[in-house]
Amino acid sequence: MDTSNQKVWIMGCGDIGRRVARLYQNEGTKAIGWVRSEESLQLGLAQGLAMRKGDVDRGSYFSIFALDEALVYWFMPPQPTGETDDRLRRFLKGMDAAPRKIVLISTTGVYGDCEGRWIDENEPLKPVAARAKRRADAEAALQEWAARFRGDTVILRVPGIYATDRLPLERLRRGEPVLNAAEAPWTNRIHADDLAMVCKRAMEVAPFDAIYNATDGHPSTMTDYFNQVADFAGLPRPPQVSMEQAQAEMSAGMLSYLQESRRIGNSKLLSELGVSLQYPSLADALAAFPATTLT
Repeated sequence: MDTSNQKVWIMGCGDIGRRVARLYQNEGTKAIGWVRSEESLQLGLAQGLAMRKGDVDRGSYFSIFALDEALVYWFMPPQPTGETDDRLRRFLKGMDAAPRKIVLISTTGVYGDCEGRWIDENEPLKPVAARAKRRADAEAALQEWAARFRGDTVILRVPGIYATDRLPLERLRRGEPVLNAAEAPWTNRIHADDLAMVCKRAMEVAPFDAIYNATDGHPSTMTDYFNQVADFAGLPRPPQVSMEQAQAEMSAGMLSYLQESRRIGNSKLLSELGVSLQYPSLADALAAFPATTLT
């Protein structure tokens, strides 16, 4: 797909959106970012992006004609409560068949607990956490829209995202505990730059209505993740506690992550999109990061 003369809209142009936009900038293609906060607006403007600001929850919107034949990235998260993605549904309601293609970031949380099994895109969806149910609803809403208007869509199911400036350093400095290694669930991740590259590549070459697990394919336990980051940053490894202790000491949000375990392959992503990840594992990324950039 030649994007040189295409309008590129990034709805929810935060960190990943700006990374995607930079890839287009490097090719001389303008991307337009839509954000809700003044901070995100200023960060986008500082990068030289064409930015728009508005709150879709309060009716602030733009003409659907601006999206005619556009390439649309939907990175806007659902509202923080409920089990449906009302933001995306509101957006799609006015879209008819305007965009040329929509790439949606979802979450691997839609699979629920897989008890540590290796899974792929054929795994049935069984979200448990409300945040995962909202993402599953977003997928369903997009698929309904695509079926009705024959719209071209791509769904990327994304795990934990990390980068040099997205490491849990403050948590490690506070000495917050992690689950003991024997009970720790399997988790999956992808580097932010690799995710941005995958998003753009999916827009360019993914077949109609494609779904991919956008992971690096090298899962580890959550405890191992924190230990690797601590070693890299020269910080003490976090103390380990039992699940019984965790239930008394950890937040409900953290506990919800500890109750799901899955290992996710990425062979479909690599083969169909023809991508090569810059950081195929956390160890590769940490080896490439200059420790002097840590603050």
